[in-house]
Amino acid sequence: MRVFQIEGEWGIQNLRPAERPEPEIGPGQVVIEMSMASLNARDLIVPERGYGRATGTLPLIPVSDGVGEVVATGDGVTRVKLGDRVCPTYFQNWTGGEPSQDRFASSLGGPRDGVMAERLCLSQEGVVRVPDYLTDAEAATLPCAALTAWSAVATHGQTKPGDRLLIQGTGGVALFALAFAKLHGAHVTMISSSDDRLSRVREMGADETINYSQTEDWARASRAITAERGGYDNIVELGGAQTLPLSLRAVRPGGTLSMIGVLSGLNIEASLGLIVARQVRLQGVTVGHRDGFEAMLAAMAQHRVRPVIGETFAFNDLHAALDHLRAGGHFGKTVIGF
Repeated sequence: MRVFQIEGEWGIQNLRPAERPEPEIGPGQVVIEMSMASLNARDLIVPERGYGRATGTLPLIPVSDGVGEVVATGDGVTRVKLGDRVCPTYFQNWTGGEPSQDRFASSLGGPRDGVMAERLCLSQEGVVRVPDYLTDAEAATLPCAALTAWSAVATHGQTKPGDRLLIQGTGGVALFALAFAKLHGAHVTMISSSDDRLSRVREMGADETINYSQTEDWARASRAITAERGGYDNIVELGGAQTLPLSLRAVRPGGTLSMIGVLSGLNIEASLGLIVARQVRLQGVTVGHRDGFEAMLAAMAQHRVRPVIGETFAFNDLHAALDHLRAGGHFGKTVIGF
């Protein structure tokens, strides 16, 4: 069967099409014939062994997110049946409960083989059925970006009607976070360097927007928006080093910083006093578990939430899709058809 794999040495130049034997099914397992995949920022990091030893070993099939049809089931399979449309879960060993090293070590697309293969063999515990109203392209975007946003807004954030949230950027996680925050009845501010993207997110329901290239101190600019609360209840923190000091000034006493991204750097210079004196919770968010995935799908189906799709590429054009992702400037998820 056709696959894309990193082979020989690490490096994007060593990501190549290849052939692998058909998967052999065992008890409690299912074979999925893949139809679509979706890219995330980590898919640019994995080929360069950007997570060190935790990236996995070669040869490695990349990309964590996708959707397909169950075409074979092993003995004892009860969670799904032949013909079901399913997404593999990002963490294959994390069905629920608290995170652990073992659960974090079970992510697809590094260290485990990912979805850039015509067929996958996975445990029945590592797949979820997807709602019929979603297209394959829409469903393929859910395992990483959507669940990360859901974990920040719903699972950890415990968002309530009337809460004030600030979301950084207009990337995949940010757009999902906007949809889920509005679903929970929250007031949402979004920041971006693009007036065009800010206009689009206002059409999607954002209540306030700030262009941070024109208003660098967006923490000060946001005070009028949150005057009654003394800051935001939750800030979906996607920037990292350069944005965290501003987030600490913009969050309310007792509020939450949902730390997801480090786009502007890993090392921060910020006043710890703001965290302690204002009792701010700094919550790391690393995707989420299967129970959260299924709760998210139920909420999406109830409210007919639809992911935003950007460009679509063919299976053999994986490098072009990664180049498109790396270039930035896109709006919506980049997907790959098989």
